Amino acid sequence: MAGAAMPSSTVKANIDTNKSYLFPFILVTSLFFLWGFAYGLLDILNKHFQDVLEVTKRRSTLLQFAYFGAYFLMALPAGFFMNKYGYKKGILLGLVLYATGAFLFYPAAGALSFNGFLAALFILACGLACLETAANPYVTILGKSETSEFRLNLSQCFNGAGSSLGAFIGGQLFLEDKTGVANAAKDLSIVQMTYIVIGIVVVLIAMFFFRTPLPEIREDREAGNDAAAKAKPLFSHSHFIWGIITQFFYVAAQVGVAALFINYVTEYWQGTTSKQASSLLAIALGLFLAGRFVGTAIMRKIKPNKLLMIYAFINVLLCMVVIAGQGELSVYGLMAIFFFMSIMFPSIFALGVKDLGVHTKRASSFQIMAIVGGAVVPYVMGTLADLQSTAVAYAVPMICFAVVFYFGGWGYRQR
Repeated sequence: MAGAAMPSSTVKANIDTNKSYLFPFILVTSLFFLWGFAYGLLDILNKHFQDVLEVTKRRSTLLQFAYFGAYFLMALPAGFFMNKYGYKKGILLGLVLYATGAFLFYPAAGALSFNGFLAALFILACGLACLETAANPYVTILGKSETSEFRLNLSQCFNGAGSSLGAFIGGQLFLEDKTGVANAAKDLSIVQMTYIVIGIVVVLIAMFFFRTPLPEIREDREAGNDAAAKAKPLFSHSHFIWGIITQFFYVAAQVGVAALFINYVTEYWQGTTSKQASSLLAIALGLFLAGRFVGTAIMRKIKPNKLLMIYAFINVLLCMVVIAGQGELSVYGLMAIFFFMSIMFPSIFALGVKDLGVHTKRASSFQIMAIVGGAVVPYVMGTLADLQSTAVAYAVPMICFAVVFYFGGWGYRQR
């Protein structure tokens, strides 16, 4: 248990918690890798389009706006879709949209259209919103309630692996090793082919899901439990409200930290190229992955809310180091932030939807909607970077981590 002040009325899913759901768990966990890979490429595209399409830092963050704005718009429809048709069909819908968006990168690159990329990325991210809305609660329910945070953190480890691999591959394929802008058509042809391959892989995975039986989880509708649920509406759960608020600020911090990473490294570590900076980003995302494994292991001994609080406090301090702009030291501090961000999203998610019973699917949709923080706040950072400096822009994630600190200490409590 995460440590609630008092138990809330719950409705248990109609599954046998003594039964092993290992294979469904593995299959759904593969989706975490899939959307992590897409996210890893995003921050590389941010810098790549600054160079090739000559967009400003502020405008380049519209990629994050399209990506995470899709989560905001798609999360509730995805939740309604799954309430009616189930988790499996929700996953298939997500995979179809993911593949469609990936294939649309081809005409966008052919037209050298930044707006075309925004549209393709928006459709792709609508698919990811469906996948996350389905996979996150699905993993928390596939087993005992007291180990839900552990299972979600374990699955999210593979999300970190996908992000790290995506950043590494994107950096090697899209960015130059030397100063100067490469031939735009050549560079964007590489982007074209990369996303065509991604689209084909996603289609194959969708076919595999279509042919594989998965246990469908539906809540029991016992009269007593329904009455309890109606007596305590979703928005009367304070930990759920704080979970949404905190998820907004956390995702804002995570996306903002990564979005301007390459800009920060090339500006404050003298002589570093964009391609070298992308390698450091891949290492930072590797630290994010390592943090997931380490944090998941630590949660065997320390309650998730306490670990969340400790990690958030450390990141507030590390942001101060980054704001100072002290060359290599500040870059290392920036990379360390990724390690301590690692357990935040799944911990906030699991604590925010814990013991909500029949409200779980709808609560999950609102949690995913909160990812819109990743659309709004990076634009603020891009504006600050253009008007002041990239280092000053990192004051924004520092404030966001302070909100996470509060949630880990007090906001998570069920009242």
